Amino acid sequence: MAQLARRSGVSIVLVALALGTSASLAGAAEPIPRPTPKVAVIGTGGTIAGVSKTKVSFDDYQAGKLPVSRLVHDLGPGVNRIADVTTQQFGNKDSNDYTIPEYRRLTAVVDHALKFNDGVVVTTGTDTMEEFAYWLDLTVRSDKPVVLTGAMRPWTVIGSDAPANLYNAIHLAASGRTTCFGTVVMLNDQIHAAREVRKSDTLRLNAFSSGSSGDLGVIDQNHIRVNRAPARVEQCGKPGWKTPFNLDRIARRPLPKVDIAYSYQGAGPQAIKAFADAGAAGIVTAGTGAGGLSPAMTEARDDAVKNGVVMVSASRTGSGAVYDPGVRGVIGAQDLTPQKARLLLLLSLATTHNEHRIQTWFHTFGTGEFTARR
Repeated sequence: MAQLARRSGVSIVLVALALGTSASLAGAAEPIPRPTPKVAVIGTGGTIAGVSKTKVSFDDYQAGKLPVSRLVHDLGPGVNRIADVTTQQFGNKDSNDYTIPEYRRLTAVVDHALKFNDGVVVTTGTDTMEEFAYWLDLTVRSDKPVVLTGAMRPWTVIGSDAPANLYNAIHLAASGRTTCFGTVVMLNDQIHAAREVRKSDTLRLNAFSSGSSGDLGVIDQNHIRVNRAPARVEQCGKPGWKTPFNLDRIARRPLPKVDIAYSYQGAGPQAIKAFADAGAAGIVTAGTGAGGLSPAMTEARDDAVKNGVVMVSASRTGSGAVYDPGVRGVIGAQDLTPQKARLLLLLSLATTHNEHRIQTWFHTFGTGEFTARR
């Protein structure tokens, strides 16, 4: 009897525990579903919106023909599971056809979209994608994700990279993983920082790289792996995160003229002289090695400086840094490519004519170094 009582007691306790557990589960609050992230996709054209002559016309196609709404629609219900997507057609042409005034308007469109969305994707052509990206990196005021994507093959050919690139870009923007990263580029499953990314091949699908810095991470279907971050994340949440290039505060006049002069063996002075005579406020030299120029170009550069032209010394090599040469009126581009140094100089000259301040901006926004913590 005692054994039965003990067994019965155990049974009663177990039943009571089970009932208590069920009661607590029944009374527990249901987990609140997380709202679906809102992502705006802004179309500007490019190969990603291209139409080919046939299913196998990989290089024979017309860029900027399909509306961005069609591209998102073609991704089917799958994209709706990761984001609430809206679309806006900013333009629909080759990336080479865009002007600096249009870049300026694009910044305003992106900033406006970020007021109502959790992230923005911009589709564009790959030819000048690195310039599109760096411009937005320097001028967009919101720290929400901005992701650029495009394609090396048009939307309508077999094996096109376009649908996967667009899907992954939306996925990345919706994830919030690049908050405070500034603008990033998503292509070929790779995530690149706008300041570092460059087009390094004319036709291959893996046409973009970040040089010696390496990419930021990758997307493997449902997994977003971020291996490193741009240096500007150190200022996340602080006033210093935003660049000084607030287009709302820059006078509504044409932005300064800035050109690029390419150096080569025996290069003459004509390019620099012509740019200066045409009213260039700044000139970037794409020099040999660590910024070297021919004697004739050096003389033309020094004359331009005397006439008030701000010069920036960059390298044509595509990798490595060019530091300040110690010549008055000449600023080292750090590891910016000539085309990106041009954009930074253009925005700097639109904001100030103080050479020391411009030099400081090249040493901060123009470089990707993390600040050593003491």
